[in-house]
Amino acid sequence: MLNSVYSKLGISENAFNKVFELEKELAGRFARIELIESANQAKVLAAFQNNKVAAHHFNPTTGYGYDDVGRECLDRVFADAFSAEAAVVSPHLVSGTHAIFCVLAGLLRPGETMLAVSGRPYDTLLEAIGIEGEAEGSLGELDIKYHQVDLLEDGGFDIERIKTAASELKPRLVHVQRSRGYAWREAVTPESMKPVFDIIKSVSPDTVIVVDNCYGEFTLETEPTDFGADIIVGSLIKNPGGGLAPTGGYFAGKKRFVDRIANRLTVPGIGREAGSYFGSYLPFFQGLFLAPHTVAQSLKTSILFSEIFRFFGLPTMPFGDSARSDIVQALRFSSKEELIEFCRCIQSVSPVDSFALPEPYAMPGYTSEVIMAAGAFIQGASIELSADAPIVEPYTGYLQGGLTYSHGRLAAMKVFTLLEKNSSGGERV
Repeated sequence: MLNSVYSKLGISENAFNKVFELEKELAGRFARIELIESANQAKVLAAFQNNKVAAHHFNPTTGYGYDDVGRECLDRVFADAFSAEAAVVSPHLVSGTHAIFCVLAGLLRPGETMLAVSGRPYDTLLEAIGIEGEAEGSLGELDIKYHQVDLLEDGGFDIERIKTAASELKPRLVHVQRSRGYAWREAVTPESMKPVFDIIKSVSPDTVIVVDNCYGEFTLETEPTDFGADIIVGSLIKNPGGGLAPTGGYFAGKKRFVDRIANRLTVPGIGREAGSYFGSYLPFFQGLFLAPHTVAQSLKTSILFSEIFRFFGLPTMPFGDSARSDIVQALRFSSKEELIEFCRCIQSVSPVDSFALPEPYAMPGYTSEVIMAAGAFIQGASIELSADAPIVEPYTGYLQGGLTYSHGRLAAMKVFTLLEKNSSGGERV
């Protein structure tokens, strides 16, 4: 019988029973996620121990931040955890987009070429690169040329076209986006990137390979740096912050490239030698330590949602037993109204601002109106349960995050209740 605690959340008895029933069918997939979690936890623990993390590394600093042992240790721990020679982990990187742009601007010079081999980058990068708009300071304004090779229809890399483009253009930088962004495709696995890296290096050895790793960290046992990526970059309020990092971003990889990018983050000649943080470094260290577990919770939540959508006969991706290389679950709706209703449902089961009613709006950096449901402790943290969507056809919502699977399950029950009422012509919630 349905407990009154669940009914107070607006969860129907059928949703309660059916979600637990569907969950039983997912035991095998959940077990595989737990094996990945365990391997990643061992890797992160080793990084902490190898770098002798101690309580004094959590202390805040001020001013220039010279000899900031906390910042320096955090950089080394991230580098080890991601199989990199060096890393920069900074609270001064305001978002994943900022971190990615810092990497691109740090490595590219006027007249050089950037080649994107996984198709069009995420919306917030379009103006920054200069693909759309006329933003001051964009790469395009700096005379950096942009070329693109789209993925194949099945979501795989177009190896022949990539080889041709790399041979002819000799790009200074190749960009790979691991996650799906706002595209109806699977996320790219690190292992599938290796043939691309090998081809590029064979025809253009001096090209720097950069992977936008946002949403992908710790979803598998390996990272793009394990297969030859020169630089990976991401946001701390996504996977590697573990839900505790209050802000920031990172980039990691070959030391000579990390040093060059650091000169863009701060100033040439100083690079990684300065930068203070008056808040404690503790949530960054602890967030990374918790990240393998938090990511596993998020993956389980996404899989449960995919199973619920499959149950109702609705399009969803990834589906089935797909290898998941990011934490995002794409869910497709037949109308704008249904999409908005779904996002509002996610907001209603959030721990923060559950009473808010998300509305589509023109968000800076996006090419269309976007609706965002994010009742999160850290503003905009997509490792916490959240959903967002551009208001364009086909109407697709993107669900991600979940600090605990038990919260993800409650959200799934609430959405099941919504879909159940809508499919039976009942009153919408």
